[in-house]
Amino acid sequence: MRTSAKTKQKLPKLKKGAWFVPLRGSYLPYSWQGWLLYVPFTAYLVYTLIVAFAYTGNNLKAVLWVVPNWVAAAVVMTWIAKQKS
Repeated sequence: MRTSAKTKQKLPKLKKGAWFVPLRGSYLPYSWQGWLLYVPFTAYLVYTLIVAFAYTGNNLKAVLWVVPNWVAAAVVMTWIAKQKS
């Protein structure tokens, strides 16, 4: 089965030394530097989720604590990825 020209995905052109590759409105790590940033970012998201639900004692408080932390982390990570892709 052949794929037509319309169904082929166009890969974005990467500049030399890019750490991240843009993909559907997000960024994925492309080099070891990107992974070096991406792994702690993911660990931070998991850590904040665990800490929030373990120590707040209330689901609403946990969500109200997690959401701003995740939004701030995502904004910073997206900004870095945009600069380095």
